[in-house]
Amino acid sequence: MIKIRTLPADAVLDTPANTPSKNEPTNRPHQPIRSYVLRQGRLSPAQARAIDEGQSLVIPYAADLLDVHAAFGRHAPTVVEIGFGMGHATADIAALRTDENFIGIEVHTPGVGSLLKMLAERQLTNVRVIQHDAVEVMTSMIADGSLAGVHVFFPDPWPKKRHHKRRLIQPAFTKLLAQKLQPGGYIHCATDWQEYAEHMLDVLNQESLLVNTATGFATRPAYRTESNFERRGLKLGHGVWDVVFRRA
Repeated sequence: MIKIRTLPADAVLDTPANTPSKNEPTNRPHQPIRSYVLRQGRLSPAQARAIDEGQSLVIPYAADLLDVHAAFGRHAPTVVEIGFGMGHATADIAALRTDENFIGIEVHTPGVGSLLKMLAERQLTNVRVIQHDAVEVMTSMIADGSLAGVHVFFPDPWPKKRHHKRRLIQPAFTKLLAQKLQPGGYIHCATDWQEYAEHMLDVLNQESLLVNTATGFATRPAYRTESNFERRGLKLGHGVWDVVFRRA
């Protein structure tokens, strides 16, 4: 039987079950603001099989520091990707940079299955997956000064002003990411939403531990290959913005 690990119920946002009734006590613990909403996505048989067969590449969440060298069986520079979606960029970059370790963090089960399927097909062994909230993973499992890089590609832009508080790239989280970097380590963000790109640039500029590698937005690094969706958007005149900062 295929067993698929489920996520905590408190990861689901904006559902009636999470809305207090008039008779429910209001002094329950404050729930953190999440940058994502869990939706029921279709898990294909191939993705489910990849999850079942790829457990050696999955790291369970634990509120303890991760022994990265033990998890990969080697000492190598380590890069974390937050919100890898269906995992295409993750697999492409891991294939290009086989001398580095990559930890992909994603909450959506179909995306986890998709990435594990690609890793098996391409025989890539330098990627590990954590299916959990990224803020909690970075806070509890990743040691300060341990990362060579952090990738945040196309996070949800939350375009409505009342939802801006849900955006992943915020000052407090940016400081947390910067603290996890080694000196010279980098944060690379990318988005196709111009207002969010400007927000990212402003937030990262304000972090004293980081220095911009460009004057404003960066040229897309060669390792971040264009997706089909991105290429179609560029042909239609849509923009994509990259922001790359390094730990001072």
